[in-house]
Amino acid sequence: MRIMGLDVGSKTVGVAISDAFGWTAQGLKTIQINEAIEEFGFNQVGDLIGEYEINKIVVGLPKNMNGTIGPRGEACQIYADELEKRFSIPVVLWDERLTTVAAERILLEADVSRKKRKKVIDKMAAAMILQGYLDSQN
Repeated sequence: MRIMGLDVGSKTVGVAISDAFGWTAQGLKTIQINEAIEEFGFNQVGDLIGEYEINKIVVGLPKNMNGTIGPRGEACQIYADELEKRFSIPVVLWDERLTTVAAERILLEADVSRKKRKKVIDKMAAAMILQGYLDSQN
């Protein structure tokens, strides 16, 4: 049983997958999207669902610090609904407050260059979202 984690932004979608036991999350890739022209990367997500035999998706839900959901959170909810419709597998929304900040901090502490950080931050945030969900289930 593999689970996919997604960190959905307006320009990229970070992708992570779990191991077969659902214990650990690994960052997989970053999909380039363009919300402005309604290019959302669903075909690429679908290919990964098939390739890795995914049977659940966890989408990060960016809440405001007071727990409310703003425009970015609403966009993630719409994205999650569309995933569920297209692929007929369960999609869970997971509170992702500060995951990108935490990922950035880890990369800074590891002295990763700005250019390299930009390439891996989204898939690392997806892995942190997914790992949080996996930890809550075990």
